[in-house]
Amino acid sequence: MRKFKTAAKNRTNYIYYTAEGKPIVITPGMVGEDGKAVTESLITMLHDWDDDDVDAERHEEYHCPVHYDGYHDGDGDDADDRNPYFEDETYNPLQQILTSIANEERSLQIEKLKVALSQLTDKQKDTVVKKFYRGMTNVDIAAEEGVTEAAIRNRLTKIYAALKKKI
Repeated sequence: MRKFKTAAKNRTNYIYYTAEGKPIVITPGMVGEDGKAVTESLITMLHDWDDDDVDAERHEEYHCPVHYDGYHDGDGDDADDRNPYFEDETYNPLQQILTSIANEERSLQIEKLKVALSQLTDKQKDTVVKKFYRGMTNVDIAAEEGVTEAAIRNRLTKIYAALKKKI
């Protein structure tokens, strides 16, 4: 990354460095690989892009609100637990991406669960409603339906297995 902007007197051409470090000089009137001639406005635009990169790098170096190396205890241990900039994960880009992915995965799982629940039999749907929406115990459901608690437990096991397959 460059540290300084190109001087105004040297902006008549543009120097591009390849990955190997070989300079390639682009001048107005040159014909590119696409058969189009290089214009002065293109060279100006390339220099402007470089200037923006240099400005952004300077901003990062000089306008950081906290000097991270200054937050250490006397023994060299990090003191980030006392630094509010380190504590707040709200604006951490990595944390935002991970949260976004988790929310997306959760919404996909909820959609799959809705589809799987809609494919249950009426008796199975009724059991799910009683168990999870009305908060009834297996014994209460069994008493209401006039069956044994083991029958309800077996029915729930089959429901869980069917949902697990579809999710």
